[in-house]
Order: sequence, then structure tokens, then C-alpha cells
Amino acid sequence: MENRTYYFFFLTFTTPAKNKPILSVIFTLIYLIGVIVNSAILTVIYRNHHLHTPMYLFLSNLSLVDICYTTTTVPKLVQMLSSGDFTLSFTQCFTQLYIFSHVVTTEDLLLLIMAYDRYVAICNPLHYHSVLRKTNCIQFMTFAWVIGGLNSVVATITTSVLPMCYSNTVAQFFCELKAFAKISCPNAGFQLLTYMEAIIFGIGPFLCSIMSYTRVITVILHIKSSDGRSKAFSTCSSHLIVLTMYYGTWMSEYMMPPSKHTQVLELTLSIVYTTIIPVLNPLIYTLRNKDVKRALLKMSGCKVNVE
Repeated sequence: MENRTYYFFFLTFTTPAKNKPILSVIFTLIYLIGVIVNSAILTVIYRNHHLHTPMYLFLSNLSLVDICYTTTTVPKLVQMLSSGDFTLSFTQCFTQLYIFSHVVTTEDLLLLIMAYDRYVAICNPLHYHSVLRKTNCIQFMTFAWVIGGLNSVVATITTSVLPMCYSNTVAQFFCELKAFAKISCPNAGFQLLTYMEAIIFGIGPFLCSIMSYTRVITVILHIKSSDGRSKAFSTCSSHLIVLTMYYGTWMSEYMMPPSKHTQVLELTLSIVYTTIIPVLNPLIYTLRNKDVKRALLKMSGCKVNVE
């Protein structure tokens, strides 16, 4: 029977109540580390004019997205674990769904733009500054954020009007499309929306990025100098690692068929790509990027000696 609900109950972790305060502390630390590290990246890029290039503009946007990513989900999770109240009101849930869908779509498009940046830098270096001049980069960033917002509006409105036939209990720790697909009444339009979301903003950008890097790697392998190959590959390896981690966990979770036996694995994968990866992203770029490391050391007052 069709039913409207004004609150949702979330199944977070099947762990004894005594362990939940410990989990809340762990997630608080993860969140704070993520915010601090991503904020440091934003500050370093903003304060160092030699980092005001397309690659670092995109990286700073990625850090901003990652801060929004974790802020949307982790503080509420910590509050639920600490208080023992695992309910969200209708308004809270769909506000969270809107913001999360916005930043997820923006990150998908941003990772594609960053792949395109490396493609132009390696495969068409003589035209790099003309293709990725400042105005074009700003347009790319604006496009990613605006499309992310528009897609989120459509997804949120469509999901919010769905009648919940089966339950108001969500097998997840935050509001997301797949979780609602399991408890809502069968709806061909909503199923089509979820498939389009996955293809247009998930699989599509991923395949385009892979095609881009296939061409990039081909060009790198034809570079005669070993130093040249090493330098060219080092500029792409960080993004490739981030791309693999993000889409690997995202696709594993979203393409997994609904089943009671896979709920724990789905929850684990969700935690990885919503809390762990946003923390690892800036660390991967920083540890493998000499310019950013120099700027960080200089800002912190340490002696700069990065080889």
C-alpha cells in the first residue's frame, strides 16, 4: 500500500551500543583530518601565485568538493552514533540528498575535466595555455557546479514525491538514491532516472577519462627520454590513483544487486567513498607533487628542500 512518511530511520552499523561512541570519535577524527588537509590545499594554492595554473585550479575545486562531501554526511553520522537517535525528518533527509547529489555530480565532472587537463598537457602541450586559458577554466568549473546543482534538483524532487511502499527504514547512513529505490513503490520513471544518473554522471565520465588516459599513456610511451617519460607520467599518476579509487568503490557499491546479504559490504563501500577517499585525495596529490609540498613547507615556516 502506498504511504507517505515524515521521518526515516537509518540502519548504520550492526555493532553493540557500547562501541558506537568509539565509532563516533573515529569518524570525527577522520572528518577533522579531511577538512584540515583539504583546507590547507586550498590555502596554499590561493596564497601562491605560481600555483595559479589550470591544474591547481581544478585541484582546489576538488578539495572544496571533498570538504562539502564529508560535511554533508559525517557530522550527522557522528550525531546519530553519539545520541542513539537514528532518525532524520523528511526535510533533513532531502536537504542532505540534495547537497550530496550536487557535490557527487560536481566531483564526477571535475575528475573528467582534470583528465582532459592532463590530456591536453601531454598530448597537445604547445596549445595548452590557449586551450586551457583562464576564462575557459572558469567556464569549466562553473559548468561542473551548475550542472551538479541542476541534476541534484531533478533527483531530489523526483525522489521526494515517491510513495514509500515497503518501509521508512533506510539501509544506509545517509540519504541517497539507491537506498530509496529499495523502499519506494515500483516506479518506472524513478528507475529510469537512477539508470540515467549512473550512465551520464558516473559511467560516462569514467569511460571518457579512461579513453583520455589511454591516449596519454600511448604518447608517454613514445617519449624517447626516460626522464621525460618519468616526468610526464608523474603529472598523471596522482589523478589516475584518485580516479581508480573513487570509481572503483562507487561502481562496486552502485552496481551491486540489492540483497540483504550485501548490505554490510554496501555500507562499507559507501563509507570508503564518502569519508575515506575525500581524506586521501589531497594527501595523494600532495605527497606526489613537489610544487605543492614546497608551498606547504614554505607556508608552515619549514626549510624548503623537496627533491
